[in-house]
Amino acid sequence: MSFVSIDENEFFRESTLRICGSLDIEKAMQRCLRFMVRHIPASRLCFHIYDREIGIVETVAMATVDHCEAMSLQTPLSAEARRQVEAQRASRIKRMDRMGDDLVAGPVVRHFAAEDLSGLLLDLALERNFIGTVSVFSAPGRRFNQDHVRLLSLLNMPFAIALANSLRYRELRKLRDMLADDNRYLQEELRQMAGEEVVGAGFGLREVMEMVRQVAPLDSPVLLLGETGVGKEVVANAIHNLSQRRNGPFIRVNCGAIPGTLMDSELFGHEKGAFTGALTRKRGRFERADGGTIFLDEVGELSLEAQVRLLRVLQAREIERVGGSGPVRVDIRIIAATHRNLEQMLAEGRFREDLYFRLRVFPIAIPPLRQRSEDIPALVQHFIRKKAREMKRSSLPAIAPGALNRLVRYSWPGNARELENAVERALIVSRGAPLAFKDIDPAAPAVAGSYGPRAAVDNAAQGLDQVMERHIRRVLAECGGRIEGPAGAARVLRIHPSTLRKRMRKLGIPFGRKADQPHQSLS
Repeated sequence: MSFVSIDENEFFRESTLRICGSLDIEKAMQRCLRFMVRHIPASRLCFHIYDREIGIVETVAMATVDHCEAMSLQTPLSAEARRQVEAQRASRIKRMDRMGDDLVAGPVVRHFAAEDLSGLLLDLALERNFIGTVSVFSAPGRRFNQDHVRLLSLLNMPFAIALANSLRYRELRKLRDMLADDNRYLQEELRQMAGEEVVGAGFGLREVMEMVRQVAPLDSPVLLLGETGVGKEVVANAIHNLSQRRNGPFIRVNCGAIPGTLMDSELFGHEKGAFTGALTRKRGRFERADGGTIFLDEVGELSLEAQVRLLRVLQAREIERVGGSGPVRVDIRIIAATHRNLEQMLAEGRFREDLYFRLRVFPIAIPPLRQRSEDIPALVQHFIRKKAREMKRSSLPAIAPGALNRLVRYSWPGNARELENAVERALIVSRGAPLAFKDIDPAAPAVAGSYGPRAAVDNAAQGLDQVMERHIRRVLAECGGRIEGPAGAARVLRIHPSTLRKRMRKLGIPFGRKADQPHQSLS
């Protein structure tokens, strides 16, 4: 085969365009080799890196004219070969008439049965830092000469850049795979912690779970209706875990806990410099839910302005970051939940009709605990196991005689959340004795209203609001009127301070300066 003479500048330009044309280094090497063989009697290119700590040469990529592959071929070096490698300068080129005779190259080329071939070794450096080595194998029966050495020496910089970029790209892919694996592991751990089974699925929540199984495989929006504490988030988790998005993220948004001034940034993200303090780009909750499910808890708390923006997401499956120049596509499934009477809010102009019908594609009403008392024994056992695990208890306490009957006869205005708190409280005071639940009074007045599994949410919220108002006032009194801080009412009630203030404002409970004015007690 005859070789075409070429200007050095053209050789450098054409080789550089090919070797730096792809992050898949093996493909870039093959394209470069197909050009080089017109001018150099080459048959194979290899990239190698050297690990000084363990004395191993790793071949990370190889290319011939007909084949290329990324690899991790490790070749241990002898002590003498290690000294030779570590003593060499940051950059040099070496020509060998027979590669198998070289102390360093010989062990490497045996993997390719190329001991008899002539070779060129070009050490690669950037800013005087050794990056790795490129080896060029000759065609059978040919030998490299000084002209070939001169041409190859021109490519130190582009080869070094290509190898450095490839190594960084390989590390990023490794980190990405590790992150994906960690995400799968954490999702599995969360599923195990939350429980694959919904307590009561075979009894009081049987009809609810039948509806869950019907809608879970689809991407249709779901609206969960029910009083505070009935387990709307648990049902939303069940829908996600039974869906085709189970391996994607499940992002929960408490719509009532996000201040209005931060709503856009929290939900849709922002670009760097979009406003004072926006030092970096931030992904919002919708963008984080891409490929998975977003759970909009207490969606009835959204302002009318936020409702308009949510409607656009539902219609176009697009968001716009604050300060962004264009829309960002998101692939999400939306599950919304509320304890409010949205139909009444529609009539009062506090909730958009178009958004309501977008969300209410498949409504699921979750019955309160007082309407499914058959679930209470199983819930009690579930909460005992959960809280004992959180408290690092080595054994599960028994339930005192008659205590379970007391729990079943109680009306549970706070639903499963109140039951969970009652179990935690009983565990704290029991000191190893059977759980008696003496603070639970079955004679307490029941809360009016009903949330049947297929019933629309009606005026039950009015009775619940009265209970909530009485409870918040009692907790505030115990906390000396303090809302925030370690001893504040928000910490006791386990809600965000801004959510508590919003709820107090809705219920007519004064706070701040207004709290100093006389008001009628409900205790």
